[in-house]
Amino acid sequence: MSALCPRFHKAIELIGGRWTGAVVRLLMSGRARFAELRDAIPDISDRMLSERLRILELESVVSRHVLPDPPVRVEYELTQKGRELQKSLDAIGAWAERWIEPPAAPATRHGRPARPARPAGPPRQAQASARPRAARRA
Repeated sequence: MSALCPRFHKAIELIGGRWTGAVVRLLMSGRARFAELRDAIPDISDRMLSERLRILELESVVSRHVLPDPPVRVEYELTQKGRELQKSLDAIGAWAERWIEPPAAPATRHGRPARPARPAGPPRQAQASARPRAARRA
């Protein structure tokens, strides 16, 4: 077995970071504002999105544009380096369609599965009080 190429490892760590692929994939469509990205990625926090955008900017995958017209706006866009990920992300998407099962239940804001719905019927207290007094003591 040969040693792992350091460049490959760095690229996988960069693109494979949580939410990073989603951010890059969304920016393939063109420039987007922070709120647009946040609203398009379920369960991402403002802090996490800021961190991902900052890392991608430092790696020259994303460029940040400040538009000074009132109100001041900030937009993000893929650089040429970022746009060249298109074929790789398309290949990962095709692989995922073939091999990855869809999530069983939608996740909540904190990434945990949603609680199953309670069965229909009277509330538990009402059920307990419906029993005869002697049965409740037993």
